[in-house]
Amino acid sequence: MGPLDTYLPYLLNRAGARIATAFGEEVRPLGATLQMWRVLAALRERDGRRMGDLSRTTSIEVSTLTRLVDTMEAKSLVARRRAADDARAVMLHVTPAGRRLTQRIVPIAERYERVALAGFSDAEAERLKVALRRLYANMDGLLGD
Repeated sequence: MGPLDTYLPYLLNRAGARIATAFGEEVRPLGATLQMWRVLAALRERDGRRMGDLSRTTSIEVSTLTRLVDTMEAKSLVARRRAADDARAVMLHVTPAGRRLTQRIVPIAERYERVALAGFSDAEAERLKVALRRLYANMDGLLGD
């Protein structure tokens, strides 16, 4: 291939888009989207997150996340509750239906990780993840976050 194949943003986008598109198609029949999965996975890690925390964790902009949570609430996957220590703060909790959906998606997500990392040693896979986290953090310098 040509110079495009050496351009890091192109390579990252191509790999990410391929995974995201295929994953999205696979979870759609379950009534989910990739973004819903991100929210459910974050709540699986720690339930009762504030929206700002959830936005940072999932990399979904707050306005988009608010609409997404509205949809997920309508599907009874999550519930908003006021924080005990701060009545203004809204905490997001997964519902039993949300937990059931999460349990159905986890094996799919694990399979995607296995397929994506086929041929990588454990050390190579860990180095790749560390490098991608650093690359993401480096972008703060460009975006002024």
